[in-house]
Amino acid sequence: MSSDLPEYYFRVRENGAAVFRVDAENRQRRIEMDQIAVVNIRNGEIKPQGDRVLSDGDIERIRQWMNARAQVLAQRDIDDIHRAVDHLNLTTQWVQAKATDEQLDAVTDALLLAMHDLRSTLVRKKADRLP
Repeated sequence: MSSDLPEYYFRVRENGAAVFRVDAENRQRRIEMDQIAVVNIRNGEIKPQGDRVLSDGDIERIRQWMNARAQVLAQRDIDDIHRAVDHLNLTTQWVQAKATDEQLDAVTDALLLAMHDLRSTLVRKKADRLP
């Protein structure tokens, strides 16, 4: 059973993770997790826990996790944007086919402002990319 467990466990937190070393090879055959560090993905900081000194292997594995986690989060951002496009299309269909006057009164101004803000930002960013 213990051979199937990873050497490290990363408890995801806002902006990073708490890093634990996993030990299942003890006399009681219980899984023990010893926190060795806290990492911050945004600034790349790795803080050893307490007086602990991290090995080069620890740091390398933590950096690998940080890189993989950054890729996962970037992919989720893109997925969220694609979902937002779908929601905009579904919202348009709702406005056209189902919305009552009261419902439209409740959301029209907020939608118009959000869409205006998004459109202005997209146009500005696109202009910045033009040669």
